[in-house]
Amino acid sequence: MSTFLLEIVTPERKVYTDQVDMISVKGAEGELGILPNHIPLVTPLKVAPVIVKQGGKQHYIAVNGGFMEVRKDKVVILAESAELPEQIDVDRAKEAKTRAEQRMSSKQDQVDFKRAELALQRAVNRINVSSKS
Repeated sequence: MSTFLLEIVTPERKVYTDQVDMISVKGAEGELGILPNHIPLVTPLKVAPVIVKQGGKQHYIAVNGGFMEVRKDKVVILAESAELPEQIDVDRAKEAKTRAEQRMSSKQDQVDFKRAELALQRAVNRINVSSKS
C-alpha cells in the first residue's frame, strides 16, 4: 500500500513528520479524508483532532486551527498550535475549559464571548485527544 509524508508544523516547531496511509481532518467545509495521490488542495482547518492512520493503527493529534496543503505525495498542516496526546497537560486543559465556560456564561461583550468560545473548543479538543491515546 502506498503512503505519503505528513508534516504538522506550528510557528514554534515541527510537531509530527512521518509516512502515513491516510488522514482525516475537519476543514471549513466539512470532514476530509486524504489518501495517497489526492488531488492538490489548500483548505482552512477547524479546531479538531487530526486522525492519522498508519499501519493499521489510528493516532490522534490535537490541531487548533490553521491550514492544510495537499500535494501529490505530501500533506503539510500549518497549525496555530498542535499537540500529540502525550504532550497534553489534561489538568491544564480542564482548567481552561472551566474558565472558558465561566466567561461564556457571564454575558460579556461579543469579543470576549468569541474568544471564550475558541478557548473552549481548544480545551475540549485537547481533552478528547488525550482520552483517545
